[in-house]
Amino acid sequence: MNITGPVYRLYEYWLSRQLRKENAPRHVGIILDGNRRYAREHGSDAPWFGHRLGAQKVMQVLKILWEAGVSVCTLYTFSVENFQRNQEEVNEIMEIAKEKFGEVVGNPDVHRHQVRIKAIGRVDLLPEDVQRAISIAEEETAHYDRHILNVAIGYSGRAELVDAVKAIGEKIQAGDIVPSDIDESLIENHLYTEGTPDPDLIIRTSGEERLSGFLLWQSAYSELYFAQIYWPAVRRIDIWRALRSYERRQRRFGQ
Repeated sequence: MNITGPVYRLYEYWLSRQLRKENAPRHVGIILDGNRRYAREHGSDAPWFGHRLGAQKVMQVLKILWEAGVSVCTLYTFSVENFQRNQEEVNEIMEIAKEKFGEVVGNPDVHRHQVRIKAIGRVDLLPEDVQRAISIAEEETAHYDRHILNVAIGYSGRAELVDAVKAIGEKIQAGDIVPSDIDESLIENHLYTEGTPDPDLIIRTSGEERLSGFLLWQSAYSELYFAQIYWPAVRRIDIWRALRSYERRQRRFGQ
């Protein structure tokens, strides 16, 4: 539905009236997809044109979610597999990541909403200047507990499970635990998202309908919503449609 002007504003108002904060998902995960395709469709051969527009969209969407009653957001921004892309593109994405993490310190919305920032993934694979920016953002917001923002960067769901298994194996080898101690709770305590509730809703933009390794363990009972729009073009109504879809579903958790 491509609507503009007064009709858009009327539709936006109508959507907003259907949402209830008490019914909002507690945790929303988003796969930020479609940056490069958006750039191509808008006449740019430089993929980082789309990445920069996509990065500018992040805070807008987060504010919409926070105001709608969502307390935890996890954004899938860069996978381990993405390191295989053209080096120039990877370098530009890393520069954008450094800038955006660096902006957290002075961002009034982050502090007003009391957002704790955490990078999840194999952060050690990132350039040192990006790691420093992440560390500063995490330290600056560590005392907040009203909202949580997980940024999946250098992330892979399989890598997350491998790292969890390795950590548990090391504890067994050290004699701290025995194999019979292993249960779902123990595994969850060794995931990158330790202490964070599983996502209630996962949104993927661009029209692709797959998770691409995003939160493989945590998404077992997540509701999925696939938006037919590229990430840089996402609007308020697209996020509200996803939230409305979630509110209308009856969750059974396998029962």
